[in-house]
Amino acid sequence: MKKYICALFAVLSAGCVTVPKGIVPVSGFEVQRYLGTWHEIARLDHSFERGLISVTAEYSLRQDGGVKVLNRGYKTSTGKWKEAEGRAYFTGDRAVGQLKVSFFRPFYGGYNIIELDHENYSYALVAGPSRSYLWILARTPELSPEITQRLVARARELGFDTEKLIFPGIAPQVKSY
Repeated sequence: MKKYICALFAVLSAGCVTVPKGIVPVSGFEVQRYLGTWHEIARLDHSFERGLISVTAEYSLRQDGGVKVLNRGYKTSTGKWKEAEGRAYFTGDRAVGQLKVSFFRPFYGGYNIIELDHENYSYALVAGPSRSYLWILARTPELSPEITQRLVARARELGFDTEKLIFPGIAPQVKSY
C-alpha cells in the first residue's frame, strides 16, 4: 500500500512543475545572465507573499548545478523582513526558461519564464504551474510604465486575470535588509 501512495504522490506532485496549457517558456535562455537580484513589480496574490512589499528574488548557482533562490520581502503588519530559501532545477533543456522550484522539499512548483528582455535581461514575466501564479520582475525596483503595460497586456492575452495583479512597490521607510 505504501508503494501505491508514494506513486500517487509522485504523479500528483509532478503536475505542479508543468507550464500552464497554451503557454510556452522562452527559448534562448541563459541562466548566467538571469542570476542576481530581481525586484517584484507585480504579482497575483497568494498566501506565501500576502502582505509583503519590497520583494526581491536573488538567484545564484548551486554546486549541484541547480539555482539557489533567496526570496525576501518586508511584512508591513509586523515591521519585519520575511525570507525563504529554495532551490530550482531545469526540467529539460537549459536553453529553455522552464524550471521547477522548491521551498519545501520534496514539493516542487513550476517556474516558467514566459517573456524576457533577451537583450539586457532587465525584465521578465514569470508564470507558475497554473494561471493562478504570475510575477512581473525587473532588475530595478521600478519598471517603466510602457514595459509594465506591455507585460500586463501579454499576460492578459495568455489568459491570466490581470485585474487581480498586485503592485506592491517599495515602502519609503524600508531602505535595506
